[in-house]
Amino acid sequence: MTIASTTAPENAGELEPHHAAVVRDTLPVIAARIDEITTAFYRRMFAAHPELLRDRFNRGNQAQGAQQRALAASIATFATHLVDPDLPHPRELLSRIGHKHASLGVVAEEYPIVHEHLFAAIVEVLGAGVVTGEVAAAWDRVYWLMADALIALERELYAEAGVEPGDVFRETTVVERIEDSSGVVGFVIESADPTRPLPEFVPGQYISVGATLPDGARQLRQYSLINEPGDGRLAFAVRRVRGDGAHPDGEVSTWLHENIRAGDRLQVTIPFGDLTIDTATTTPLVLISAGIGVTPMIGILDHLASHSSRRRVLVLHADRSEHTHPLRQVQQGLVEQLPHAEMEVWYEQPSPSAHPGTLGISRLDLPPDADFYLCGGTGFLQSVRAQLRAAGIADGRVHFELFAPNDWLLDQ
Repeated sequence: MTIASTTAPENAGELEPHHAAVVRDTLPVIAARIDEITTAFYRRMFAAHPELLRDRFNRGNQAQGAQQRALAASIATFATHLVDPDLPHPRELLSRIGHKHASLGVVAEEYPIVHEHLFAAIVEVLGAGVVTGEVAAAWDRVYWLMADALIALERELYAEAGVEPGDVFRETTVVERIEDSSGVVGFVIESADPTRPLPEFVPGQYISVGATLPDGARQLRQYSLINEPGDGRLAFAVRRVRGDGAHPDGEVSTWLHENIRAGDRLQVTIPFGDLTIDTATTTPLVLISAGIGVTPMIGILDHLASHSSRRRVLVLHADRSEHTHPLRQVQQGLVEQLPHAEMEVWYEQPSPSAHPGTLGISRLDLPPDADFYLCGGTGFLQSVRAQLRAAGIADGRVHFELFAPNDWLLDQ
């Protein structure tokens, strides 16, 4: 069954006036110390439930503080909207969180666990003198309005996928490993159980891949699907994350590169993700990516090429060089199959086949009625969104994906 592109509801509930007044008055003090609050929250929750850090949460993001900042920002953003409904609704933020949660198998019963340790952390950091009964009640209402919106979205996602809540993990067999000249490795998988084939998906979606590491932890990471739906197989590409002095090597990407070959088993989830195209329309598309952010664009291009699409497609990609450009030949080949597609590339290192430097759109003829799809690092997406706004492109036509917990920055 194909998973539809479900989004967060327009109205996620409203604060009662007396709660809104309290939240408005206390939002500055909460916001000023919310990084401390979320740090204390994760410390408390993982002490009580170590299996969540071992088997669910990204340990690398936790170590770097990225997940803590993401939680803090999402709560603050949601609370700010509740007390000022004239601000843009955070539906896109909620939608990305909901799809991510569904891809991890999050269920409604886990939200009280978060609530318990989050509110204990608030009291720990701010003190009982600040967190009075009135303040606690108001922020409790904020939490459950946000949680209920996410629970409803996740319940709908599971229903559309035809599965019980949380029943998203599947055992698969790797049928092919593909070495790309950029160093990226592609994996093609199929169900290990012929009676339970892998589901259909929408171009642009992703799966979570589970890696059981040497210490026994099962870590999960998301990877975009790069193949055309329909043959019961899923394909994804992995760039090995190499560490530096401040950050270690990526745990899951290293494990996949070093250990997984054709014939091996992999545990993955069914597809989710809301960076998807409307396959029924014929309006132009502009696909903008940097680095490994090319992968959802490959999946979209593969779909368009497989269906002999006559849509106008403008493909823009930025990278360090042609040697680091993931799936470059695949991307070029798909563009060449589309009669109304063109591709522009920017490389930081000089190349006769690309524009020099960073991606810029000021001299491009952008279709005014196009939908724009972006995927790349935080700085890249912030730069491109600013350029698109300067070019008069409405935010509603711009869709983006960032597989990092700081994707909330893109809503600023």
